[in-house]
Amino acid sequence: MNVRINEEWKSLLKDEFEKPYFRELSTFVKNEYAQNPGRIFPAGNEIFRAFDLCPPSKVKVVILGQDPYPTKGHAHGLCFSVNDKVKPLPKSLVNIFKELESDLSVQAPSNGDLSNWAQQGVLLINNVLTVKEGMPDSHSGKGWEKFTDAAIQQLAKSRLELVYVLWGAKAQKKVEYIDSQNNLIISSPHPSPLSAYRGFFGSKPFSRINEYLLKKGKTQINW
Repeated sequence: MNVRINEEWKSLLKDEFEKPYFRELSTFVKNEYAQNPGRIFPAGNEIFRAFDLCPPSKVKVVILGQDPYPTKGHAHGLCFSVNDKVKPLPKSLVNIFKELESDLSVQAPSNGDLSNWAQQGVLLINNVLTVKEGMPDSHSGKGWEKFTDAAIQQLAKSRLELVYVLWGAKAQKKVEYIDSQNNLIISSPHPSPLSAYRGFFGSKPFSRINEYLLKKGKTQINW
């Protein structure tokens, strides 16, 4: 199957694209876009944007989200990120920026577009890559989870000394694919208002990431 995705990822995941589940997923997603014009997010050409901005050879950090924002105009293919004109910011992203300010004593970004992180080697992928407007988790259980599992598995096999940031129970399920001896795994509750106070705040993920990258001789992320 010809999937429009970064060529490095295409090579790494070529076997996945030929599996029956991915063909069924592809048919489901195409039908959803056709039957619900303007109500499936992100835009079709942005589904694999996280992969396109951050090919396997450039990845330093993996941050896992759940599924795209179901609010029109928000999702653009990177987990937790929104288009730069979105105001107010989603509450989870507000909490991420609060922790960033507390952790590194820096001013939060002026908008919610995290593309700059992706371009520096932060793979910002959701567990599920599409969603219907106003319906969180509406595309869960359709095959995206298998695909993103495979992406993490293949990345973990081909690259070591990466940082995996697992916020929330769904992201933490992917820990089984990661070699904890040769990578840094940062786990904490999800940054949503429902759970951030349970241990996300004060977890200092950004400084921990940069300390690890520095120790491994890599360029730190300019958050």
